[in-house]
Amino acid sequence: MRRITLSRYLIEQQREKGSLPGDLRLLIEVVARACKTISVAIGKGELAGVLGGAGSDNVQGEAQKKLDVLSNDILLEANEWGGHLAAMASEEMDDPHPIPNRYPKGEYLLVFDPLDGSSNIDVNLSVGTIFSVLRCAEGMEPTEQAFLQPGTKQVAAGYAVYGPSTILVLTTGDGVDCFTLDREQGSFVLTQPKMSIPEDTKEFAINMSNQRFWEPPMQRYVNDLLLGKEGPRGKDFNMRWVASMVADVHRILTRGGIFMYPLDSKMKDKGGKLRLMYEANPMAFIVEQAGGAATTARQRIMDVQPSSLHQRVPVVLGSKNEVAMVTKYHQS
Repeated sequence: MRRITLSRYLIEQQREKGSLPGDLRLLIEVVARACKTISVAIGKGELAGVLGGAGSDNVQGEAQKKLDVLSNDILLEANEWGGHLAAMASEEMDDPHPIPNRYPKGEYLLVFDPLDGSSNIDVNLSVGTIFSVLRCAEGMEPTEQAFLQPGTKQVAAGYAVYGPSTILVLTTGDGVDCFTLDREQGSFVLTQPKMSIPEDTKEFAINMSNQRFWEPPMQRYVNDLLLGKEGPRGKDFNMRWVASMVADVHRILTRGGIFMYPLDSKMKDKGGKLRLMYEANPMAFIVEQAGGAATTARQRIMDVQPSSLHQRVPVVLGSKNEVAMVTKYHQS
């Protein structure tokens, strides 16, 4: 079996299908290289002194880990000088990051969560990086307004999972492919082409500790799952929860399931827990490209028109028929 590296894969997409502009190909390669650098830092852990808190808070008021700050700096530095971007935006920063004047500028906007699930770092569980690529409208300054595009406008999205192996999952709007980092060779190699999410599932992922804060439709839905064969669903369900969105979503892409971070009374004034631009939209793009569905429990996530860079939304995504079932509970 021939080994297809990420670089070869992207070049073939550009050359044979004509579906990948050259600048976008190079941008994806730069992001992938940054993910490799983050993977090395995470792999060293306490040996490199990168565990523990950074002593600062991000724009959401959440305590930052040292690796949050380091991963953010790695992605910024790697992408500043390539000439592919007009600006970047990160979950860890209040405002967009403009490309320094000493570097050439491109037509794309990069949005990222540099280290998703960072609460898992100190206990050696899987964490990841999520990214999304948009086009900057011609003639538009790369201010916050330029980023406020619905998820349907994404031209690429992906995530890296830093676990027992480091993997990169990518879509450019033509299905979803998974690459595994060959640590000795230093390259991502295609290992799971055309990933597909089964339409039905018996697994769900949700933070059950928040159950008492959920809206009544979500309460009813999860209660019916827990009733198993004896309940209205007529089958037993298993629950999985890693508390790292990339790990939970990757499990769903691999074997099916449904991931939920619903609206609750604690987060109602903020609109939800997860960020639309940095987490919900890129994951929704990936999941839909793999045959799944992604909603707020009431509408398609990628149809939501962003109103601010750090807007939050409820998230329900995964196996298509189960996501539709959650929507049905909320409609009724």
